[in-house]
Amino acid sequence: MAKVKIICTRTVVSTKPVEVEKCHSLSVLDRIMEKKHLRMVLYYASMGVPEPGEVTRRRRESISDALTSFPIMTGRLARNERGQWTSKFNDAGVRMVEARAKGSLEEWLRNMDREKELMLVYWEEMDHRPLLWSTFYLTEFEDGGLAIGLSCNHLLADPTSATMFLKAWADASFPGKLLQPPFFHPLLPRRSGNKKLDHKPYTSLINHYKDPIKNCMQLPANKSHTTVAFAISDSMVRACITMAQPIGATNRSKPSPFEALAGLFWFCISKVKGIGNELINMSICMDMRTVLGLDKGFFGNCMVYNKVHQEGFQGNNLSEAVSSIGEVVAKMDCEGIMDLIEWLEHTDDQCPLLMNDSDLICASLEAVDPFSTVFEDGNAPIRVSYYVEPVLRLGQVLIFPAKPGDGELSRVAMVTLPHDEMAKLHEDELVRRLSPTIFTDMHKIKTS
Repeated sequence: MAKVKIICTRTVVSTKPVEVEKCHSLSVLDRIMEKKHLRMVLYYASMGVPEPGEVTRRRRESISDALTSFPIMTGRLARNERGQWTSKFNDAGVRMVEARAKGSLEEWLRNMDREKELMLVYWEEMDHRPLLWSTFYLTEFEDGGLAIGLSCNHLLADPTSATMFLKAWADASFPGKLLQPPFFHPLLPRRSGNKKLDHKPYTSLINHYKDPIKNCMQLPANKSHTTVAFAISDSMVRACITMAQPIGATNRSKPSPFEALAGLFWFCISKVKGIGNELINMSICMDMRTVLGLDKGFFGNCMVYNKVHQEGFQGNNLSEAVSSIGEVVAKMDCEGIMDLIEWLEHTDDQCPLLMNDSDLICASLEAVDPFSTVFEDGNAPIRVSYYVEPVLRLGQVLIFPAKPGDGELSRVAMVTLPHDEMAKLHEDELVRRLSPTIFTDMHKIKTS
């Protein structure tokens, strides 16, 4: 196992004081994510041969500038009079861990697996104590390269918001100002008069959230899970879209890259779980910022889960599986999401949900743009990883854009499954037809 040595842990504060005692109330979409946490890792190749600690020092200085525009991040969690989480502004800052790793970044990436990667972004359970917003990790590799890690409770940010801050951090170093300022406003209520007279609540979406509330309990994570990143090229994503289209379909009915890849992994993972020609239960998770008409800089949670229904199609028909996903995505419009938000606000005294307790989860991270986090030396990430945890029972697939230079439709699918199922998925004929680049040491998985 490669060694990562912690050099020090610091508290980093913003360059300007905040409005002390001001509070930012977390939305209902924030609060229902309390049982989950988020981790990210961005890898940067070496640029020259800087002195040990020099790159870390520069990154530490620029994050202080970025934090000035994100007062929610330097605050502390506290409960309001209704017992709901809020972020109480102060100048306490964020925690930063500085570390060194043996060897080079290239060597690390060649032999990387889930266990190694999570050494770069440790997670500490919240345990209902007032705490720092998150922890940032800067790991310099002795022979060149840097890893930037971020971990936080999901109630504080979703992957889009977390990536937004990392982009702001990079902008603070180059060009020296934020190109996309954040907006910390609450989710707007439905405008009076906007609700159609004949509107029927989106009951199937609401029911999907009702079940976890009825069965509210903390389930243990499956310790045997592993995670593999499949990088799928532009041409192979296009081939997958074509393969997923029903015979005689028009271009207007083409599935999106997410729908096609989600359907393919749903199809293949169902096979490796050995349940015959049937498909396992699956839920999708979508970013609703655009659907709700929110500002591009909206900071907070806007991820919504929904069940994919299997009625009326054969489990061995890929195009029908993909079409079923597309139908669910199409139904998640502004009216339906507002139905859910209003219902959740009326049931806010219930316990937080753990939405992935019984389904395979396939999440679309199409809105993230991690490869735009370019620092002052012109250094862009060469690889990015996302983790939304805990992953229970059936597993999880996170799909997000690959590096821009890899093609418009190229995608990365980070798949989390039990070890034995992951080895089978890697050998699946349909997955192999996509010729994915595997960003994980499969030998360790197959021999574990």
